[in-house]
Amino acid sequence: MSPSELFNCVLASWSPTLGDPTVMGWVTVVCYLAATVLSAFVSFSQSGRQRVFWLGLSSLLFALAINKQLDLQSALTEAGRCLAKAQGWYEERQAVQLTFIFWVIGISLVAALLSGWVLRRDLGKIWLALVGLSFLLAFISVRAAGFHHFDQFIGMEFSSIRMNWVLELGGIAAIFVNGLWLIVGRQEGAR
Repeated sequence: MSPSELFNCVLASWSPTLGDPTVMGWVTVVCYLAATVLSAFVSFSQSGRQRVFWLGLSSLLFALAINKQLDLQSALTEAGRCLAKAQGWYEERQAVQLTFIFWVIGISLVAALLSGWVLRRDLGKIWLALVGLSFLLAFISVRAAGFHHFDQFIGMEFSSIRMNWVLELGGIAAIFVNGLWLIVGRQEGAR
């Protein structure tokens, strides 16, 4: 399958429209944007590796806010579906999806450990943001795999609260709380 054929196949069933125009979808976008602004603010109050970490985190959170409504991971899922059908392994896709999920989880853990090692001197100050970031990236990547059982899990509701809200907003909250803790701690230290 050529790149242009893949592109046409994806566009046949996906288009960049609002991916989650619900109230909670917009609440999640606002939370991403609030965490983006706070992370940028934290980056300007830090130096060295912490500044780079928080600035990079701010940029990534902004991209995730945009992705939340453009639903770009659905385009990735559709590209995988098109490739699976074109290459004749669509019926065995669950094995590929599970392999993808394990790789994503593994890469997320390695990235978290590597980041933790690089930032080891600052780990006491950023560990919660690092956990939140790793959690978010793994959640979004696994969701992009389009694994049916995971989609069922995140679609579950407990007392009218959907599991995907808990998972996604939980990662954002961890980042936000860590950033807020650094800002408040710095202000109290200045007194």
